[in-house]
Amino acid sequence: MAQLRLALAQVNPTVGDLEGNADLIVEWTRRAAEAGAHLVAFPEMMLTGYPVEDLALRTSFVEASQRTLEQVARRLADAGLGDLPVVTGYLDRRADAPARPGRPAGAPLNALAWLHRGRVAVRSAKHHLPNYGVFDEFRYFVPGDRLPAVRVAGIDVAAVICEDLWQDGGPVSVTRAAGAGLLLVINGSPYERSKDDVRLELAARRAREAGCTLAYVNMVGGQDELVFDGDSMIVGPDGRLLARAPRFTEELLVADLQLPEAGSEPLPREQPVRAADGATITVERTVLSPHPVPPYEAVPPPVAPPMDDLAEVYAALVLGVRDYVRKNGFRSVICGLSGGIDSALVATIAADAIGAENVHVVLLPSRYSSGHSVADAEELVKRQGLQARTVPINPMVEAFERELHPSGLAEENLQARVRAVVWMALSNQHGHLVLTTGNKSELATGYSTLYGDSAGGFGPIKDVTKTMVWALARWRNEQAVAAGQVPPIPQQIIDKPPSAELRPGQLDTDSLPEYHVLDALLDDYVERDMGRDALIAAGHDPALVERVIRLVDRAEYKRRQYPPGPKITGKNFGRDRRLPITNRWREPSAG
Repeated sequence: MAQLRLALAQVNPTVGDLEGNADLIVEWTRRAAEAGAHLVAFPEMMLTGYPVEDLALRTSFVEASQRTLEQVARRLADAGLGDLPVVTGYLDRRADAPARPGRPAGAPLNALAWLHRGRVAVRSAKHHLPNYGVFDEFRYFVPGDRLPAVRVAGIDVAAVICEDLWQDGGPVSVTRAAGAGLLLVINGSPYERSKDDVRLELAARRAREAGCTLAYVNMVGGQDELVFDGDSMIVGPDGRLLARAPRFTEELLVADLQLPEAGSEPLPREQPVRAADGATITVERTVLSPHPVPPYEAVPPPVAPPMDDLAEVYAALVLGVRDYVRKNGFRSVICGLSGGIDSALVATIAADAIGAENVHVVLLPSRYSSGHSVADAEELVKRQGLQARTVPINPMVEAFERELHPSGLAEENLQARVRAVVWMALSNQHGHLVLTTGNKSELATGYSTLYGDSAGGFGPIKDVTKTMVWALARWRNEQAVAAGQVPPIPQQIIDKPPSAELRPGQLDTDSLPEYHVLDALLDDYVERDMGRDALIAAGHDPALVERVIRLVDRAEYKRRQYPPGPKITGKNFGRDRRLPITNRWREPSAG
């Protein structure tokens, strides 16, 4: 056996910022060197950020990635870091790939490179290209067909990219045949609830299949709707967890590993192997440092404790907001504060993400706003130290009414749209990013006003059901109490029945069923794609099933115009769930 100190750089790249991402590689490689690492690995598409979407089809962007990769290799050598092997993801191009509609000749590759002593020593590409959920990689890339097996400190290290771990066959299935002592997986794996358990089980299974230790490095940070939670880990060949990084934060996970020393017998530089999926994968062997490092005293690797469900969801929302604000060049946000639970949670998430001093809220009372709603909003502002102003909307609404004479729904929605005009005007005036406050239950059923409460630049809770909104608010208050702090959200906001307050005595339950009933039905219809008969067979009320299906299907045009927001479920509106707006399909009735 030989020793290897491995560093997994769980970092936060930005899509398109090649220079900034290159700086991160140099900075974190220096940290790894200072920690005494013998090998450091960065996430999938580290150099370009991930996902790059149609930027992959732009020749100038691909060439910039290729050029920057070479520059990073030289920068590392110039900084005295060239002897430390670096594995990183980047965007490459396969020059001999034929053109096809929408894609020029020389198809892009989701690629991996080994940098060593000022040069790009090894290149390979992702074999399995995901094309489900939020992924569209068939649109951009062609598959790779090689498995690099690189000798580092006398140990053969195989390296693959993300989806190659998730799918049977491909390069992972030939790792054992390659004789690798370590399987290194670089990832851009976005967060979903409870995905940490799925990842660990998968990594353990693949390690047992490969017969070697498996190291999994994932990126962290927000990218539009996606949130990457890190969760980098190392598991032994028996599937036992050896090391794990904390989630939702940048971290250098350093672990001392005992790994099989490579054999002394000569092996072919290239070895075609039949993979379990029928593909031929060529094992490509390269030697960077043939001899084991001298024995040293190993340090026990860290294993971050697991997070409970509400803690991980809240952390994902905070990170998603922070990075959307920061990466898009905003310094402050603004939202309407009604005294209701949704806007209270959004304001609290924003304050935790970017600081209360950068969160601006507008109280916009109308003739139907209850006194306690205004008082509750003012109490939340006081507790959190938000930047607040009050703008009564009655004079503006009345001006419209004198000209238009609206009634019923038109009168209600007019108030919501006047409020949107106010916060959009303040956004333009002061450069704030407008946060919308709608939740997933409302988006699903169309219980929102187009160009009113749905107007804005980012929706922090658009993938959070109403029942979870309450749960997160309670959880956040509990964390404050446990820390000896004043709960940020007044209890009366959590306890009172929700209302849009657009007409006298209005409650959400006037238009919708109780949220615990609605959310259970929405979970089956939206998340699980169950049809009418299956929903009824699952125990949902038949009349409610008919009504909710009609509401959800009719609201697609509204959802299409809603701003992005952090994805926390397996099927968010937008990237995951994609349905036509013009659509005459209706779930058939039983019989």
